[in-house]
Amino acid sequence: MSGQHLPGTPGGPDDEPGRTDPTRRQARASEAAGGPDAEAQAEEPDTARGGFARMAAGMAGSSLKTDDAGRIDVMAAIGGPRGIVEAVLPGLVFLVVFTFARSLTPALISAIVVAVAFTVWRLIERRPVVQALSGLVGVVICALFADVSDQPLNYYVPGFWTNVVSVVVLVASVLARWPLVGLVFGLLRSEGNDWRQVPARARVYTRATWMLAAMFALRLVVQFPLYLAGNLVALGTTRLLMGVPLYALTLWVAWMITRPAISPRRGTRSTR
Repeated sequence: MSGQHLPGTPGGPDDEPGRTDPTRRQARASEAAGGPDAEAQAEEPDTARGGFARMAAGMAGSSLKTDDAGRIDVMAAIGGPRGIVEAVLPGLVFLVVFTFARSLTPALISAIVVAVAFTVWRLIERRPVVQALSGLVGVVICALFADVSDQPLNYYVPGFWTNVVSVVVLVASVLARWPLVGLVFGLLRSEGNDWRQVPARARVYTRATWMLAAMFALRLVVQFPLYLAGNLVALGTTRLLMGVPLYALTLWVAWMITRPAISPRRGTRSTR
């Protein structure tokens, strides 16, 4: 028995290189860092912000997916072909009906009917109705703005507020050093929040967040003057063009510019 060692005792099998017990390795790392409370104390100042960051990333990233090659699935992010139609068609119907009928009520009813039809369609097929319901709520809110004020142009007012809030949230996330694009893409790339400890990764995610904020700001810069000028046709057309297509393009570019570099020696992605 003198030549044998019990597992976990000094000089035993667990002390061989590469076979250290994971629990013991964690304990040693904790001791080297100053005890088990060192990590908790180091992260304590960011606890509140970290919790908000995880919540925001979970909400924003729920509809984002990647394919087997690690590329973002833009079509899935915008709901696929059906999602595009559901997002575009109510506004298009409103614009077309009002242009030809020159009457607000038929245009509003037509847009709401289209949104309701999409929701019912999903219910019949037993598909998730969250996107259709959110679209229906959005159309109803837009219709209320236009109907209460009796101004067709006000159908587009809620969209202005959506863009303003989006700009504020994105800029605030950058100023708080939790760029929203990094939170979402970090989850998709299995980086978690580790990218915040790598300056190069933090910079690219910050740039991508600024780019997304610029997209929402561009919508306001282009569309709000058309609203003030009372040009309904131009505003409606611009809203459609700068809606889903521009969002999808910006999302794809943001994903591409934030890709981790590939190490030529190991063929793996590097965070530096």
